[in-house]
This record gives sequence, C-alpha cells and structure tokens, in this order.
Amino acid sequence: MRTGMIAQKLGMTRVFKEDGTHLPVTVLKVDACQVVAVRTEEKDGYTALQLGAGRAKPNRVSKPERERFAKARVEPKKKLAEFRVAPEAVLEVGTELSVNHFVPGQKVDVTASTVGKGFAGVIKRWGFGGLHASHGVSVSHRSHGSTGNSQDPGRVFKGKKMAGHMGDRRVTTQNLEVVSVDEDRGLILLHGAVPGAEGGWVLVRDAVKGKLPEGAPFPAGVKAAPQEAAPVTEEAPAAEESSAAPAEEAAGESPPENQKEQ
Repeated sequence: MRTGMIAQKLGMTRVFKEDGTHLPVTVLKVDACQVVAVRTEEKDGYTALQLGAGRAKPNRVSKPERERFAKARVEPKKKLAEFRVAPEAVLEVGTELSVNHFVPGQKVDVTASTVGKGFAGVIKRWGFGGLHASHGVSVSHRSHGSTGNSQDPGRVFKGKKMAGHMGDRRVTTQNLEVVSVDEDRGLILLHGAVPGAEGGWVLVRDAVKGKLPEGAPFPAGVKAAPQEAAPVTEEAPAAEESSAAPAEEAAGESPPENQKEQ
C-alpha cells in the first residue's frame, strides 16, 4: 500500500481526445508535497507517513510547529495529512513527491470536504415535499411535519431528518480516472468532479477497489533533486595559447612580400 498525496483543487476544464470528443476534468495542483514525519509500529503502534503541502509564512505558524518543521528540515506547510502505508513503502523525512506518483489511466480515490451551504431547511437539505398549499395549512408550508411519536418512546430517534447545517462534510469519491499529469507545472487531471470548493485541499490515494497499474512507481514517485552545474575548468585558456603558438611560428617562417617580388 503506497502513500497518497495532498493537492489543491483549482477548478474544472475539458480535454479533447483524438476523435474530437471531450472529457470534463478537474485540475489538481501539487505544491511542495513533502514527508514531514514517519509513524512506525514500534513507536506509534502503526505505520504511516505525515505529508505536508503548500508554503506557509513562518509568522503564520506557531512556534512548536516551526520547531517541528525545522527539525525535519522542511519549510512550513499549509496542510498536513497522514497516509497509512505498508512497511516497505516508508519514505525518508524530507522526500518530495512528484505528480508522476500517479500514471494516466489509473483509478484513484479523492477525499475532501464538500461545499458548505449553511443552515438549510428540510426541503433543500433532504428533498421533503412540504405540507399542503391550502386545506387549512398556514405558515407551515415548508416545515418537516411531525418530529416524533407520542409519550412512547417520548424522544426523537437518532438520525431524524430535520433542518440543520448542510454541506461541509468529509466525503470520498471513488474510482476517478487519471487523464494526464504535468510534472513541470505539478498538475493532475482527473476525469469527473471532485468534492470541495475551488482552492480547497484534497487527498488523493490509490483506489481501494482497483489494482495498482504496472507502470506506477513503488514505493512512490519522487521528484528528482536539481542537478548541480559542472565546475568550470581553467584548461580552456591554456588550450587557446597552445593553438595560437603554431600560428605565430607559421607567420614567422613566411618570407616578406618584398622578397617574393625579387
């Protein structure tokens, strides 16, 4: 079982295929997704990776959190999340994940908080039909009707559909297909809709109801470290001097023009 990734929802667009048809896709942005901490079976009782994404200002982070990030040698993160992994899929602290962790055609599960809609009545929240428009009904046309029974049981059953806060619930959408990934810009394109508002954080994992494709990297798709520039050698001027010396000798051996005329 591999780790997941933390991404930010940018919005929706469409991608055209070769036959001219188009697919609605959701664009996810992966920004500096790094391993912040490792949970082990010996110390914590389970095996997991704590990932962080986004770049937070140091003055916006509490002092204990700053010290924890400094100990891990990673910059402060905006979003933290844990992913259960297999013992053989544990990564070192500070490892930065790449969008190549997922491959096109792979199925993934996306977890996020839905858009909050505030306090809503039963008609909007649960789809109730409401009371009669006439026949003695006044004022209570959009009410939910009877709340419970009589003296027995004398209480309201748990789970009763009533008016209340709507949305802002943690949900998981399963089996979304990865259309493509862009490593240069850190983008993941998923076929279909993803829960949550634009700019919200989402958790992307391998689908629990599908097999891991053969081309998927294991234990994870890691971003390669930037290559250092090659050191400049001082042999080039010496080579130029050596090439200039034979030219000067050849110029010295050639007779002057007045001698050629004689």
